[in-house]
Amino acid sequence: MNLPNRLTMARIILIPVFMTFLLLKVPKGYTLFPHQDLVAAVIFILAAATDGLDGYIARKRNQVTNLGKFMDPLADKLLVSAALISLVQLGEVTAWIAWIILAREFAVTGLRAIAAVDRVVISASKLGKIKTTTQVIAISAILLHDWPLSLIGIRIGQPLLYIALFFTVISGLDYLLKSRKLLRK
Repeated sequence: MNLPNRLTMARIILIPVFMTFLLLKVPKGYTLFPHQDLVAAVIFILAAATDGLDGYIARKRNQVTNLGKFMDPLADKLLVSAALISLVQLGEVTAWIAWIILAREFAVTGLRAIAAVDRVVISASKLGKIKTTTQVIAISAILLHDWPLSLIGIRIGQPLLYIALFFTVISGLDYLLKSRKLLRK
């Protein structure tokens, strides 16, 4: 397995670690140690950063593989889904926003599965990459409680989440439109 694919797998492995730090509480709702949520945010950000790094290395070293084309977007979806579900549980994200984002992710994954039957690989589109970037930025802001802007009373996490929702819907429609021929079979 090449380095880019290892980075993708590392992103997947970091998901339960992130969720443990974010959600694990002792009785009466106390965290195990101070700043546990900050550690969770840093783990999420580091895991998300491997997305750009694995793609860069794969292209630079000419190590783009079908496994990478499949696993990279799946790893993104798993990371974002885990974060959104956790944030819904914590009351930081409304369920309907998480549902729309997750529905789009399942739909695109389904399209990729249908395409795979015909040995067609659907790579991430530019809109898909913008979608992932805006989701990661919004989730990171929410995990960081809008820090450092919260120090001056500015809240950015929720507005950024609406921007991510917009790109999620637009990119999902783009995938559906581009896959019309595939869906007609």
